[in-house]
Amino acid sequence: MVRPPLPPLDTRAERFELAVGTAAEFLRSAWDELRDVSFEIGIMPPLVENAGIPRWRVLREEKRIILFRVPIERLSHLHRDDEMHRRMVIEGCVFRAAAEYLDRDPWDLGPERFRFF
Repeated sequence: MVRPPLPPLDTRAERFELAVGTAAEFLRSAWDELRDVSFEIGIMPPLVENAGIPRWRVLREEKRIILFRVPIERLSHLHRDDEMHRRMVIEGCVFRAAAEYLDRDPWDLGPERFRFF
């Protein structure tokens, strides 16, 4: 007897990695300054700052952006708790971290992406 095929594993960490990866690829294709930047995923920041728990860390001299999964997932306030809104929060953090890296406004990074009219 053969068991039916099992659905692929779909974990929160995998969904987080996919959302970060797709947003990072969009930004790399749109901004030459981000082509060589490494978008990495960390679980938690190494230390807590006075202003709160950081969601990301920008290391310009190393060309790295580290997004911290647990603070982004657990401390973000969703007005609707569904998959689409969770992904929007993750992508928003990627855009804000990249904007900090470039010293720009996040809305400047992908203006066409946010036009719904």
